[in-house]
Amino acid sequence: MTTLAALMVLPGSAQVKSPSFDEVLMSRRSIRSYDATKKISEAEVRQLMVAVQEAPSWANQQPTKYYVAISPEKVAAVQNLVGGNKERIKDAPVLIVSTFERGKSGFFRGNPANEVGDGWGAYDNGLSNCYLVLKARAMGFDTLIMGMREADKLREVFAIPDTEAVMAVIALGYRAAEPVQPRHRQLDDIVKFY
Repeated sequence: MTTLAALMVLPGSAQVKSPSFDEVLMSRRSIRSYDATKKISEAEVRQLMVAVQEAPSWANQQPTKYYVAISPEKVAAVQNLVGGNKERIKDAPVLIVSTFERGKSGFFRGNPANEVGDGWGAYDNGLSNCYLVLKARAMGFDTLIMGMREADKLREVFAIPDTEAVMAVIALGYRAAEPVQPRHRQLDDIVKFY
């Protein structure tokens, strides 16, 4: 049983205890091997996506869109479009394509508000994806965000319009084994106080 799963079930009862935010942060990892015996329902993915809607975005533009592969046929189609990650996610029951609508975040009256322009759409997409992976972990699920993907072929699979930038494919499932915690840079290497 994973550490988070142990936290979610109180001893001697079937009652579920929600993990703390720190427990979610400390147990979330990029998972590259999934338990093929465990599935995730559409209702559970919907519950996850409701939480994702709370993510902040530029002027509340909410540019992020998600395309969920949950049927075996769609999952198989997406698995073939993630390059070297195909074997790592072969047992993930759900694959989610994350996009953002171009020209919304970072724009004012149709013009870029600053030099970043559509970079703000990517930023907002990252915030939404962060909410997704953290809420997924709080629900006992695991994820892998993949930037290696064939965007044009994903557009065909899901009829994604050209007005959206395809950002990532996110695997959703249950870890097959406990991952090792990666080393992190020293705090003073990434934070400067003045």
